[in-house]
Amino acid sequence: MTLRLPDKWVWDSWFARDGETFHAFYLHASRALGNPDLRHIHPIVGHATSTNLVDWTVQRDAIIVSEPPAWDDFTTWTGSIVRDDDGVWWMFYTGTARPDGERRQTIGAARSTDLMVWDKVSTEPMVVADPTWYETTEVEGYQSWRDPWVFRFPDSSTWHMLVTARSNHGPDDDRGVMGHATSENLLDWTVQPPLSEPGAGFHHLEVFQFEIVDGVPVILFCCDRDKMRGDRKVSDDGVFSCAVSADLSNVDFRNSTLFDDSIYAARLIQTDDGWVLIGFVNHPNGEFIGELSDPIPVTADPVRGLIRR
Repeated sequence: MTLRLPDKWVWDSWFARDGETFHAFYLHASRALGNPDLRHIHPIVGHATSTNLVDWTVQRDAIIVSEPPAWDDFTTWTGSIVRDDDGVWWMFYTGTARPDGERRQTIGAARSTDLMVWDKVSTEPMVVADPTWYETTEVEGYQSWRDPWVFRFPDSSTWHMLVTARSNHGPDDDRGVMGHATSENLLDWTVQPPLSEPGAGFHHLEVFQFEIVDGVPVILFCCDRDKMRGDRKVSDDGVFSCAVSADLSNVDFRNSTLFDDSIYAARLIQTDDGWVLIGFVNHPNGEFIGELSDPIPVTADPVRGLIRR
């Protein structure tokens, strides 16, 4: 069975594993809104647990908007989770504030000792776009700076954050880049130049994830069809992957390939039996579904990137 809530739409998700239990965190909004497009300004970060990624138990919600004034008092959007060296879990996520509506996106965090109860770190954002490299003006109603993916390279103490961002140069419809920030303590972040160049055929590249899948370093991301340029366009919104170097040098998204266009905002999860992929079922028949898929077994090819296993 999939993670489907009868009274709520479910979309972007991110995962953590603690022992034998997988924790899914996901955006959800009430189906009583009627129009699924309205879910983006009514999101809550939900939480469910599973031991097999198939049978899910819904837990108490993890994150809601803050009381104003705060960096996330309008919406709380997609994020990721890491565990620090002291055993504390950090959830980094996207927020928008009431004075700006959806227009300005920033990144902050909450912390937890048990993955159940979360305390927000600050009322101010922790990571904001730097105009030295990134577009900070509104384009089509909003500024792109969202979907933080936080990780460390093996044998390194430095934390890295990958961010959905747009370059401050290049054609307006082809500025999508992989934003980058670094930290030594998860609290203080320095925004770095992007790890890719514009011109790969994407207005934006959303929901990044970096993993080494069966020995192959891979970046996973997604893009909706109307944000793809030229021959990048596929039949629907899609999940893409790109084989990369292990240190993320010279990332070239012109080499990315479509993995699937029936799910969106997919995440790679390592299980005892190998890697799997879970995304949300988008609109395969023209109607938004809003539920998480069952796990898709995957591996990786050094040329094609992610492939089914």
